Amino acid sequence: MSDILNTILARKSQEVAERSARVPLAALKARLGEAPPVRGFAAALQAAIAQGDPAVIAEIKKASPSKGVIRADFRPAEIAVGYEFGGASCLSVLTDVDFFQGADAYLQQAREACTLPVLRKDFVVDPYQVVEARVLGADCVLLIVSALDDRQLAELSDLAMQLGMDVLVEVHDIDELERALQVPVPLVGINNRNLRTFEVSLETTLSMKDAVPRDRLLVTESGILGPADVKTMRDAGINAFLVGEAFMRVQEPGEGLRQLFFGA
Repeated sequence: MSDILNTILARKSQEVAERSARVPLAALKARLGEAPPVRGFAAALQAAIAQGDPAVIAEIKKASPSKGVIRADFRPAEIAVGYEFGGASCLSVLTDVDFFQGADAYLQQAREACTLPVLRKDFVVDPYQVVEARVLGADCVLLIVSALDDRQLAELSDLAMQLGMDVLVEVHDIDELERALQVPVPLVGINNRNLRTFEVSLETTLSMKDAVPRDRLLVTESGILGPADVKTMRDAGINAFLVGEAFMRVQEPGEGLRQLFFGA
């Protein structure tokens, strides 16, 4: 498969330009006061782990570039409620329109339907998107290290934290992890899916986990499909998970979450 990430990032820069032409950054910032209070995203994960439970960031995702439409019957508010009852600690909502068939409204609908903190899952490359995330009600933003240089990583994480949000920095290899650790954010996500090829291997997390300092919470992302995968990670001392596709493919996503992480 061609380099999907570069294609997405090129489009994302265009999208930011289009959005800021419609609503300038100054006008967007003026709406920050209307945003709902921040719900502690990292704190919710840490609270679950402190109780001995797996901390699950449950993802609401309609489609992906590699798989096409994953869930045709897509109702974000209902899915969010199901996830909360199923034991999720937090939500992740795809807002990318062109490649994941996401929408800003999906994040708002999901957050309004439950009490869980919400991650805006998108390809953030510009301060505009960070401000936009908080205006939408996001409690956390994703920063993908392979999509950003060190200056952007520092600038965007600093802005997110100034706005009261948490930051999940996502890495795919040890070099990216070293870069991620230069920014003082609590959450480090290791994505088992290579964003350049979309191939998945849980060994990505297992081989890198010991390089993550104890003051950071390691979140394993992608490829957690069955109870054996959960057990493998928890046996290795990894207790925070971001999971979407495994839930999106079953009739009741919240029930799928409960069975995968908390037993039938």
